Amino acid sequence: MANVSAEQLGTESISSLLIKQALPASIGILVMSLNVLVDSIFVGNWIGSIAIAAINVVLPISFFIGALGMAIGIGGASIISRALGANNKEKALRTFGNQISFTILITVIMVVLGLTFVDTLIPAFGGKGSIFELAKIYYVIVLYGVPFLALNMMGNNVIRSEGKPKFAMIAMIIPSVGNLILDYILINVMDYGMEGAAWATTISYLLCFLYIFYFFLSDFSELKLNPKYLPINFSILKEISSLGGVTLARQAVVSVIYLLMNNILFDLGGEAMVAVYAIIGRMLMFALFPVFGVTQGFLPIAGFNYGAQKYDRVKESIYTAIKFAAILATIVFAGLMIFPAEIAGLFLSHKPGMSEFELATNAFVLENTPSAMRWVFAATPIIALQLIGAAYFQAIGKAVPALLLTLCRQGFFFIPLILILPNYLGELGVWISFPIADVLATIVTGYFLRKEINRTLVG
Repeated sequence: MANVSAEQLGTESISSLLIKQALPASIGILVMSLNVLVDSIFVGNWIGSIAIAAINVVLPISFFIGALGMAIGIGGASIISRALGANNKEKALRTFGNQISFTILITVIMVVLGLTFVDTLIPAFGGKGSIFELAKIYYVIVLYGVPFLALNMMGNNVIRSEGKPKFAMIAMIIPSVGNLILDYILINVMDYGMEGAAWATTISYLLCFLYIFYFFLSDFSELKLNPKYLPINFSILKEISSLGGVTLARQAVVSVIYLLMNNILFDLGGEAMVAVYAIIGRMLMFALFPVFGVTQGFLPIAGFNYGAQKYDRVKESIYTAIKFAAILATIVFAGLMIFPAEIAGLFLSHKPGMSEFELATNAFVLENTPSAMRWVFAATPIIALQLIGAAYFQAIGKAVPALLLTLCRQGFFFIPLILILPNYLGELGVWISFPIADVLATIVTGYFLRKEINRTLVG
């Protein structure tokens, strides 16, 4: 799990590099996902299942703003990886400086807008009925920490583009561990309820920011913080935006999906049905961590070798990443098919003195979550090709196909399906939309990836 220098991305064996890059990325994503998972379990057990639904309403709003930083980070990281591969250190440094300035500017604007329209946004994303007040408490506090989240997401991708996955992993672990410790103190010990959950999250973002800031001041980083590179360079900003737009578009679609899903499910089954989706949403973030880890590890390898015109290594990295990710996805699939009821039970409170409403909500969630979870993850073994295929175009700087393939599953297929099928099949129509979209998107991505490999990765 040692860090590698940028040059080693072009010389070491692909399998060895992918393990070195993907393992720490997977561990970091695992810890981050465990944080979300355990955080939800704590909230469900110590506050109640409606509180899980409230967080589910807030997440797409705060994460969209945080995803602005991720978009800038991934877009800039693609430029940096290729610049380092081409031995253009000046462009790498200027790109990094522009990433910092752009992230601060745009996220502060978004936070101001988010706080201004809080009473409109929360109901729009499904924060209705008894969910609203808890969601508002959580939303306002967490939004103060979102600029730090955006800078963390940006910095993490830059660290990985330097070939320093171990430091990127630590940067993901710090807020996760910090959040869980603060959750226990603020919710369970000090009994601050939803406010405690929100402050735990916000403070954890700050802790991560301090670590990343330290990294870029230290000798570990090849990209030093330098004020002379902070002024906006519009040609670099355009390139960052075109590539980062892929990630931003993906998160925008995710936020739209949360909006639609929370509202559709609220109409079908009220707060309890939103809680079912909240649990499944946590598993979507957690269970696929090894696949996302392989995808993150693949990006700098493909980008560097493409920049260095080592096309055989690029091709090998694609096939190796798909193979690794597919094996891991199949293992995840097996676990989710066998233990869905046990997973659902982890999120539910068993405290004495629960109201009839809380007891009825728990019973509904426990009854409906297992079958829904099996449908949602039914096509998991094949998603590796779709994720790696879309990531490849992003790694080599081809923004348009990367954008279209990224939007393929959720935007072009999933959203139309959840708008149509529930009208005929009710809640079943919602759940079966997931595997149908996965299959269709994988077929499309496989076609275009094969075509691109045959056209460009020759010689």
